[in-house]
Amino acid sequence: MKTPVLVIMAAGMGSRFGGLKQIEPVSDKGEIILDFSLYDAVMAGFKKVIFVIKKENEDAFRELIDSRAGKYIDVEYAFQAIDDLPEGYLVPEGREKPWGTGHAVLAARDLVDAPFAVINADDYYGPGAFQTMYSFLENAEDNDKYQFCMVGFQIENTLTENGYVSRGVCQLSDEGYLTDITERTKIQWQDDKIVFTEDDGTTWQELPRGTSVSMNFWGFTSSMMKELKERFPAFLDKAVVENPMKGEYFLPGVVDQLIQEGKAEVKVLNSMDRWYGVTYKEDKESVVDALQSMKDKGEYPDVLWK
Repeated sequence: MKTPVLVIMAAGMGSRFGGLKQIEPVSDKGEIILDFSLYDAVMAGFKKVIFVIKKENEDAFRELIDSRAGKYIDVEYAFQAIDDLPEGYLVPEGREKPWGTGHAVLAARDLVDAPFAVINADDYYGPGAFQTMYSFLENAEDNDKYQFCMVGFQIENTLTENGYVSRGVCQLSDEGYLTDITERTKIQWQDDKIVFTEDDGTTWQELPRGTSVSMNFWGFTSSMMKELKERFPAFLDKAVVENPMKGEYFLPGVVDQLIQEGKAEVKVLNSMDRWYGVTYKEDKESVVDALQSMKDKGEYPDVLWK
């Protein structure tokens, strides 16, 4: 079996944070959320990480990663470019937005020849999530269906007190496999209930605690790269006509297609870890406090990369 690889989607970081230099530390040692994910990945057994970034951010990224986490894990870079399209396709005039998470993962196609995990660069997933993912990928082999997985978080462990969030709400079979994933764009606390709206707050529906949601932590065999590549032209044919400026090739959308076609099984790996992220600037203080508390308890060393 080939050793599992970690792919980190980071091409959007520069635009969201106004340049990589401005990524805000979440510890008094200057560490960012990504440092904690890399530490958890190394502890779980990952030996290689591929960052999907914008080419113009390469120098800043190398400064951030290579001399720190790069001493403990092999680091490679793939570049998401808006003009990385199949032969015969052109970028629609005026389009500046990249082509989404499916396209981001596809950018790493020449560097991945083993089972691989995919995460967002700016989410904290917790050590348990990485351990269960690595254990799955170590033994992942396709049979009559592709054998994929996803870390499922309990909805109540993924919310912020400071506003609404978007989450992929999952339906599971009795055996714990993903049967459906629905993107809900406005989920929030309302008193002690978890609710979502599809009509800008005119009506609200409750989501029970314990509902499994996706935080974009996926595990795939290398077959996924083949599927992403083969399905991209059909997406472009539709998007260029219907939504040429903003159409996105979403990774969960491709996963859902494969499930509905009976080509893939996606095992949901349940995590009891709490997710952390800075969706709103007011979230930062609680993230800093939580990570420092974990250090105080000995769950992380005082300095992650020595």
